[in-house]
Amino acid sequence: MHTLETVFEYHDRTKHHPNRYAASLGYMDWATQPDPYRRFDGAKGVVLPLPSPGPEPTYAALFEPLPSEPLTLETLSVLLRYSLGLAAVKCIGSDCWTLRCNASSGNLHPTEGYVILPPIEGVSTQSVVAHYAPLTHSLELLHAFDTDVWSGLPEGSFLMGLTSIVWREAWKYGERAFRYTQLDAGHALRAAQISARLNGWHARLFDAFEADTLDTLLGLDQPARFQPNEEEIADALLLITPEKDVVTPDLIPLLAQCRTAYAGTANRLSPSQHPWEAITLVERATSAAVNLPTDTAHPPFSSNCGTAAEEVILTRRSARAMDFGRTHIDFESFTRLMQAARNAVDGFTPAASLILFVHDVETLEPGLYLYLLNDSYLESFKTSMRGDFLFRPAGEHLYLLEAGDFRAQAKFISCSQEIASDGAFSLGMLCEFAPQIERFGPGRYKSLYWECGAIGQQLYLEATSQGLSATGIGCFLDDVMHRLLGLEGNDFQSLYHLAIGYAIPDLRLQTKLPYSRR
Repeated sequence: MHTLETVFEYHDRTKHHPNRYAASLGYMDWATQPDPYRRFDGAKGVVLPLPSPGPEPTYAALFEPLPSEPLTLETLSVLLRYSLGLAAVKCIGSDCWTLRCNASSGNLHPTEGYVILPPIEGVSTQSVVAHYAPLTHSLELLHAFDTDVWSGLPEGSFLMGLTSIVWREAWKYGERAFRYTQLDAGHALRAAQISARLNGWHARLFDAFEADTLDTLLGLDQPARFQPNEEEIADALLLITPEKDVVTPDLIPLLAQCRTAYAGTANRLSPSQHPWEAITLVERATSAAVNLPTDTAHPPFSSNCGTAAEEVILTRRSARAMDFGRTHIDFESFTRLMQAARNAVDGFTPAASLILFVHDVETLEPGLYLYLLNDSYLESFKTSMRGDFLFRPAGEHLYLLEAGDFRAQAKFISCSQEIASDGAFSLGMLCEFAPQIERFGPGRYKSLYWECGAIGQQLYLEATSQGLSATGIGCFLDDVMHRLLGLEGNDFQSLYHLAIGYAIPDLRLQTKLPYSRR
């Protein structure tokens, strides 16, 4: 089957409907729950020093120019600690689990992180490919080699790769899981970009490369090192550099030096797996070149949060329930949240817009709103959406579509989850869909989800910085949302939902610091 058809068929078959959800086991098979931590047995380990948190930089300072730090074991530790590292340990009695800095659906964490580094004191006298182990905050050295690729880049530049183990999500969510793994990749991508700013670094997404290029760089194309049915798929590749607007390097010379067997064998995550053919097919279909519509014009953003950036990052949480008795937020807070969403799409032209179910925001009458991350879509929405929508300007990039109480619709569309109706507002990320995939290739299906995940991660952080809470919502009734807007066909699809408000604290939970035994 043609790869584009495979992508569209997968997306259609994994939609949730009022009388039928996407295929899954329908129960929790606890005997096969995957290990949330990958390790490579036999690989040399390098324990990273834990960063010393301080009052600087503040969260607000992350969105201003900061002096660039040199690449050392300590600054690399900062990047990984505050992007993919553990944020907290939560306990109810003797039952404990970990949370991470990058949000993940169901706290299942399919995303794995790798770094490709120049020689660094304390790591290696050669360039290395290393896997990041968040449980121990350490590197696992998979391959050491010599290369001159760094000579064409500013000193201190390196690469970061993100991959997905889809089985970790499919274990719980079945066929729809591929969507969630790519949302999680977007969360991790934005977490890395934000964490890089702690060091004054810039993290740029490679806009075009073949997935098998990343497979080779990270050693994913060596099946003997991985357990059957627990493979990783290549997702995103980042260039991290002390200077802005650096041209991404040619990876071909680097590939020539990485065509040897890597160290380490991946641990087994589950005693068995349930196969999902639809996921296998869409994995293959989207493994072609990941092309992105790049854009160097990045919207500015100014935060007013004087809290230490590390504190905001480490206290980000997914609210389990919103306080329906405390829903009101002021218009300034709402505006900063929207501006933060625009800032999150760093490096490529936004394909997403926000459909807002506004419940209780100062000066805004309750109703259904459109917020544009890319103003060029306005005319398309006017011709594609319901003819009775108002499109009345309500603020910069903000339009009222229909006034009224949309709490019931928000809840119903979000699989009857009250969290969508009990906060200040909830939203759906509506993306230009088929035209993007047809123009940029099937790999664009993945990067549309990265965009939405990145927006979600930034909204989480901004909400946290304002004393608010957020929750990503992956379970929603796709076509019910589209019908509410009057949309037909595949030109636009809603890919991710999110709610913002005040969380109800769970008083049963005890929070502990991670890495306390080191």
